[in-house]
Order: sequence, then structure tokens, then C-alpha cells
Amino acid sequence: MHLGVFLSLLLCVDSFLPHHRPLFLQNKLQNKALFAKNVAFSKYHGLGNDFILINNLESGTPPLTPEESSRLCDRNFGIGADGVIFASKSEKDGFDLKMTIYNSDGTEPEMCGNGIRTLAQFLVDESAKEGDMPTLPFTYNIETLAGPILPKVEASREIEVDMGYPIFTAAEIPTTLDANFQDGGVVDQDIDVNGKTFKCSLVSMGNPHCVVFTSGPEIVSDAELMDWGSVLESHPAFPANTNVEFVAVQSDTHVTMKVYERGAGPTLACGTGACALVIAAVRSGRIPHARDGVRVTLPGGDLVIQWGGEGEKVYMTGPAVLSFKGSVEV
Repeated sequence: MHLGVFLSLLLCVDSFLPHHRPLFLQNKLQNKALFAKNVAFSKYHGLGNDFILINNLESGTPPLTPEESSRLCDRNFGIGADGVIFASKSEKDGFDLKMTIYNSDGTEPEMCGNGIRTLAQFLVDESAKEGDMPTLPFTYNIETLAGPILPKVEASREIEVDMGYPIFTAAEIPTTLDANFQDGGVVDQDIDVNGKTFKCSLVSMGNPHCVVFTSGPEIVSDAELMDWGSVLESHPAFPANTNVEFVAVQSDTHVTMKVYERGAGPTLACGTGACALVIAAVRSGRIPHARDGVRVTLPGGDLVIQWGGEGEKVYMTGPAVLSFKGSVEV
């Protein structure tokens, strides 16, 4: 081979060696290696309402920012989920741990009913992995922004959650709508949206819910859920925005619903929403009571909600299922 050709080839090959990378590319790769976080996760769902669960029990601060969590929730470019839940260390006496949750848009809700069930199942599974499986039934006392929540994992792996007491007063929802119920609550109050009037009943389960009942057994279409739900979620009557449930009463013990979740949009299930709608159905006289449980059928499956009436706690029962585990570089 001619010496000039040989030297040209040698220079071409050498230019692809790492020490000949452009400086900006070397710095970019070094910075990525320096600052990247490798995070172990488990993916769970409660009736299709899916979450990324992360063990953070050694710290009270989530290892990911809301923005990083939102990227993980992206169903095209991330893992895909309705939210990210961190099992974190609680700094308060009496709690087993603290639940921190970020919605898929990066906002932080007060609580999530399906999320709390997936967290309870995750904790049992993590304990079993460490050889410290609790004797079932077992109840966790979990700190949330909505107050203490107590999920009980049954031997059947169904999870009953003590959801605490519902809140009705307009100021605590919060809403600017006028109270029209004897306890300062809002029941079947009109809200006008683009020329259409909705009768809304408001309940807070630590997070706000606007419940809209249909006039018959048919539930709204997916297109109507998207159109009306998005407008009601951010309606000026709700300064903190709201979850929106569209509900059809099938019988005294069975209702169907679709939900537009605050910060997530349409989802297959919403535990706090199921609680809120059963309470709203009782308060508005659409069903007589929920003492023995009301079956709520959501797009992802069924939950059972029990509520003894005014001054009583709400209980939610349903499943939580592991989908898969893995690790991701963030």
C-alpha cells in the first residue's frame, strides 16, 4: 500500500477514538455519567390506574423531581403511568411511612385511592422480598397530604382502605359555588359550561371531586368525558382545580362511572372518586344508603365503597396488582 494512503486511513480511524471526540461531546457524555440516576422501580395498577412505585424508605425526600417523574410517566418516551409514588420515610410519630405522589403532569395531589392500594401491596411485596413478610391481614398507617390513611391488606390480597372522613363545606373543597345544603355543602348545584348546564355535587376526600349524575343508566361517551371533563376540571369555580366524575345510577347498590382526574385526564379508575360519588349519591337521595357497600363499576373494574352516613368514615375495597419491575436511568 502506498505510504500516503496508509497514513490517510490511519488518521481517519484515529479520529473516531474517544480522545478525538469533540470537546462538547466528551463533556456531555461525562456529565450524563456523572449526574444520571439509576432508579429501581415496580409498576403496579389498581383496576388499570397505573403507577410507578419507588422504595425511598431511607429518606423523606423523593429522589426524583416532579419534572423527572412526569417524563417517566410518558407512555411514548418513558415507562408510562398515571403517576409516580414514593414510599418515603415519615418524620412524624405514629406513621409507618409517608406517601408522596406526582401526577403524570408533575403536579402533586393530596392523595390517591388506587395509588394507596398499590402502595400497600408494594410494601407487602417488598417486605416478602426481604424475608420479613407481615402476617395478613396487616394495616399500614400512612402519612399523606390528606391526613393519615390506613390500608389493610387482606389474606385474599384484596385491600380495604380506611379513607377517613369526607369533607363537604364549600370553603374546604375548595369552591366558589354557593353552599345549598344544610351542612354548608354543595349538592346538585348548577354550573354552566359553554351553554350546557351541569348539576354538580361536591365532595372532598382530602382532594376535590365534582360529581355529575346522568339522567339515566347510560354513561357519557369517551369524547364527552374528554370535552366536558377538561373544562370542569379547570373551571373558575374550583380554585385548586378538581377531579370530575360522571355517574350513572344502575340500582340502589350499583353505580357506573367515568373519571377525568385532575392532573392526569381520563383514567381507568379513581378510588377517591368512587368514594366521592357514592357519598354524593346518598346525599342527593339517588341511593338510600351505602352502609352495606355499593359496587362502583369503572372502566378498569369494580370497587366496593361503604359509608355509614353523616359523621362516619368511608371504606374502599379493591385489588392492586404488580405488572413488572425494572430500573431506569434518569
